[in-house]
Amino acid sequence: MKTKQEKQRRKLTYIYALGGLNEIGKNTYCIEHGNNIVIIDAGVKFPESEFPGIDYVVPDYSYLVKNKAKIKALFITHGHEDHIGGIPFLLQTINIPVIYASKLSAGLIKHKLEEFDIQSGTRIEEIDSNKTVVIKDENDEKMIFEFFATTHSIPDSYGIIIETPNGRIVTTGDFKVDLTPLGQDIDFAKITQTAAKGVTLYMADSTNAEVEGYSKSEQDVAISLNEIFKNATGRIIIATFASNVHRIQQIIESAVKHNRKILIFGRSMENAIATGRKLGYIKCPDNFIYDLENEKISPYQNLNELLILCTGSQGEPMAALSRIANNTHKVIKIIPGDTVIFSSNPIPGNLSPVTKVINLLSKNGAEVITNSALYSIHTSGHAQREELKLMLKLFKPKYFMPVHGEYRMLKLHADLAVKMGICKKENTFLLSNGECLVMSKNEVRREPEKKIDAEAVYIDGNAINGRESAVIEDRKLLASDGLIAVVVPIDAKQNIILRKPSIVSRGFIYLKEQGKLLSETEDEVYSALMKLMKKKGVTFSHIKKEIKESVNNFITQKTNRQPFIIPVILNKK
Repeated sequence: MKTKQEKQRRKLTYIYALGGLNEIGKNTYCIEHGNNIVIIDAGVKFPESEFPGIDYVVPDYSYLVKNKAKIKALFITHGHEDHIGGIPFLLQTINIPVIYASKLSAGLIKHKLEEFDIQSGTRIEEIDSNKTVVIKDENDEKMIFEFFATTHSIPDSYGIIIETPNGRIVTTGDFKVDLTPLGQDIDFAKITQTAAKGVTLYMADSTNAEVEGYSKSEQDVAISLNEIFKNATGRIIIATFASNVHRIQQIIESAVKHNRKILIFGRSMENAIATGRKLGYIKCPDNFIYDLENEKISPYQNLNELLILCTGSQGEPMAALSRIANNTHKVIKIIPGDTVIFSSNPIPGNLSPVTKVINLLSKNGAEVITNSALYSIHTSGHAQREELKLMLKLFKPKYFMPVHGEYRMLKLHADLAVKMGICKKENTFLLSNGECLVMSKNEVRREPEKKIDAEAVYIDGNAINGRESAVIEDRKLLASDGLIAVVVPIDAKQNIILRKPSIVSRGFIYLKEQGKLLSETEDEVYSALMKLMKKKGVTFSHIKKEIKESVNNFITQKTNRQPFIIPVILNKK
């Protein structure tokens, strides 16, 4: 029997994020009404250098697991990894009845599930601007989903309009206002029609909220690329995001125009191009794609007739371009006279590894071209401030929740809405992952009583069994201060230490210079254990604790460092 309070709660609409707030990546937003939960995007975040051994970062899905019977659908705005990369991990956790995605996004998702070898009963249905999806709850109340085309750096990007019993929600997904796009136009007609009906809550991409002006069109990049292709006398090597399908098409068109055969390296690049060509988003004559299985490549012949298209624009250590720069690639070595193009900008946190790769390439004799005032070879797929203003002006929302951005980006975007007079300050919401809004009868407010677990989950490999924050901290400690293993032989029956402990160190000190320190540490821990063993009821746990405390205190005092300490107890039988 439901209480009156429970019945009232079921009439409310809740909005919250599991990922995508105060960060770039792992976009995962939820709308909950009655007995239904729908998810918008399921992204992944790629770890920065301070996460050793981690391949992916995804949201905590535990709330969805507890409420799995309520989950009705996953809606995808576009096919970038920070919006679809979490799907394999989500499907390993819960069953999603249906995924609604555009043609290209659906193709990329299917390929991703095959790559992860995930056999799922989830249906994948394609959407476009004409599609309407209706989801009903137990009281026959509806959530109605419609879609409007946007422009972004990948084709088939869509914003979503959600009609709920308590008001209308609009979310843009990632977008920019490109009036000369390579693909579909932004659907201003549907945007203005929706605005005329009234928008209760607007959720918009904030990635470039701190960048003034308008973003450049992809057409501008095509002009610069053609100029470089025209003047290059040797091989051209281009690194860009594998998911930037528009850019890849531009690069291929320049290669064909200047009669350069295309060599593709990097698994994600190969997959993206294969999927794009299969679905008709990337067009290239077959005879321009280099077939390494059937053709031999000579490094010194026809250098001006070859384009190498690869991954590694962010300085990733195992990506193709990094291996080329380090002379560890099995096929490609830098030849003096090569032109290497970074058709991207470093994302926050990646400047150092990108700079390292650039220096190595230059040292090996390549001419390296990055995005600059001289060479316009990259444009962001995200709206800058003037474009954000335009969308705010068009939608005229009553309430505003900026999404997809670090805190300063969300704050600047919210301030923009207030400064323009679109929203009152109290009607803008700067939330963190797991914090909740509640919507009732076209009014929106914070709901402090509903807080959802939304910690990051660190993935090591392809399985969802993520690593806790404590494990990551241990890895950071190992990386910064090294490891000390303390081996102690004991006789548990007689409660005695058989001989002085021995210490093995890795990544902590250089033994030839600091052997005395380790010898002194062995004496220190031996003395502490001898005192401990005189007591009654000493357990293995007591011994391990004493080893850690005595070693840690002594080493910290002597070196001001705190290595990872592993006690190893050998018990005589």
